[in-house]
Amino acid sequence: MPDCIAIRHLAFEDLGYFDDVLRDAGFGVRYLDAPAASGGDIENLETGLLIVLGGPLGANDENDYPFLAAELRLLERRLEHNRPTLGICLGAQLMARALGARVAPGVCSEIGWLPLRLTPAGGASPLKHFDGVPVFHWHSDAFDLPEHALPLASTADCPHQGFALGPNILGLQFHPEVTARGLESWYVGHYRALSD
Repeated sequence: MPDCIAIRHLAFEDLGYFDDVLRDAGFGVRYLDAPAASGGDIENLETGLLIVLGGPLGANDENDYPFLAAELRLLERRLEHNRPTLGICLGAQLMARALGARVAPGVCSEIGWLPLRLTPAGGASPLKHFDGVPVFHWHSDAFDLPEHALPLASTADCPHQGFALGPNILGLQFHPEVTARGLESWYVGHYRALSD
């Protein structure tokens, strides 16, 4: 059975829809809760498929949250060796940083449902079914496109909503994993972002 480890930063920001899809595809799925893990547990993690999930932290906040530095070192090693890796929101931002790209505040926060505009590469990628489809967003930071990566999608205010680097590396700024039930926890857990 192939294995998948999802690095989680908040208990309620989980794999959502992807959990059943991965299990149905034969993956053994488990979570590593980054705030509770040691740096060594994160940095030395070995798995067939790694998914780094989102969270309210910034990809540049490793001085305040040292486990982010361990995640960056893990990602640098995996990405250098082209190991299967998916990053969602914060996870994609960490991947972009590990690949040498800048992560900084975007022109505005994107919270809610916005349609994606796919690039030609995006139209030929696993994202092809998302062209023009409103998907869920919850972020204020954005990443520059890593060197050699293919841009896959954008929104009006965020030029890089997804990138691919070869067939094994995918970074997504948006949240295709979120479920209707899961959103209730997001609304409670991130209520301050909604009131700002």
